[in-house]
Amino acid sequence: MSQSANHLVQIEKPVYGGACIARIDGKAVFVPLALPGEQARIRITQTKSGYATAEVEEIVSASPDRITPLCSHFGVCGGCHYQHTNYATQLAFKQAILRETLQRGGVQAPVEIDVLSAEPFAYRNRIRLAFDAAGNPGYRSRRSHAVIPISECPVASPLLIETAQAFAEITRKFSPALRPTEVALFCNAAETSLLGSVTVANGKKIRFDEFSLQLQEQIPAVAGTELVLESREGQPRIVAQWGAKSLTYRGANFDYRVDHGAFFQINRWLVDALVERVTANHSGVLAWDLYAGVGLFSRQLTSSFARVVAVESAPASTKALAANLKGTCGIPVRATTLDFLRRDHQGSQPDLIVVDPPRTGLGAETCELLAKVAAPTLVYVSCDPATLARDLRILVGSGYAIHSITLADLFPQTFHLETLVQLRRA
Repeated sequence: MSQSANHLVQIEKPVYGGACIARIDGKAVFVPLALPGEQARIRITQTKSGYATAEVEEIVSASPDRITPLCSHFGVCGGCHYQHTNYATQLAFKQAILRETLQRGGVQAPVEIDVLSAEPFAYRNRIRLAFDAAGNPGYRSRRSHAVIPISECPVASPLLIETAQAFAEITRKFSPALRPTEVALFCNAAETSLLGSVTVANGKKIRFDEFSLQLQEQIPAVAGTELVLESREGQPRIVAQWGAKSLTYRGANFDYRVDHGAFFQINRWLVDALVERVTANHSGVLAWDLYAGVGLFSRQLTSSFARVVAVESAPASTKALAANLKGTCGIPVRATTLDFLRRDHQGSQPDLIVVDPPRTGLGAETCELLAKVAAPTLVYVSCDPATLARDLRILVGSGYAIHSITLADLFPQTFHLETLVQLRRA
């Protein structure tokens, strides 16, 4: 398959990862920024034994679902994948991809896959930006690791982009010693409070308090900042802090404490609905919330269960989890989910287990241990359909049945999707 020649192809269907698939002489070709039904002239960029990747040179026949992207950086920036089509089409893509991924993994999805969605722009409460050689903030390129400076980001909270631009401006004026490699920004849903984490390669001679005060003068919502030093030998380490170490995030009728670096759901329009969908209509004596984070689900479960055990191992989340459960029937446990499940839990079978693992999913041993616990109801919150399918196959094979599946679109304009699966003992 020649990489120098252009090929005229028919675009078939979307696949997980943001591209669509076409075929040349029967070989699969992954084509980003195309849409099903389109004819496109493409250039092959990489050839492997089983597939190839390509770039669109020309859309010969456009889909009626194609629209003008809202963001001027779309196509060059690697952050979004679907801004060239309308939101209804994006949701249809994700439903089809989820169903096909589950089926390929040996899991039969219900006839109906429910969809949880909201406003598809300005939803992100957290962003991470890198810096180019001139000190301009941006995202990584779609085609490489190069930094693409940005002037806008329609999927992010406006406060985050305003803060990123202010940060870059103050940095250039403030001190030659402050040469950041990246900045991470997190704000609450109301955009009234913000935490910033700045990573540098060299932490010497930086007047970080003075810098942070200047940033707060320009962006009053800045509540706290931290300076993180890169390390080639081990984990990055915090070398300076200013202001608050946490912010208050109002969600699901509770003021959550969220500390620097702690995991929290990213879509500020869907937090309430997500919590409702995970916890509603569940009650009993005992619930387990595994991979609990700062307690987004477990705090809500304390109102309908006599006791809630919330398990979390990440240092950035455990203190906030304890604070968010204080004065309730919730019990924070600092442990990995696997270590917790390996313990002897005879005589304390939970009525409900909620799991919200990272992208790697649960894994075989965790699934097998959950099957031994045999809670009547299990709610699985997943951010990767492939690992979800792998885990569901084990859980269904061990006695669970899928009661319902909800696609929660926490990441509009991107290929990422969240899935909520309600399982019950068969």
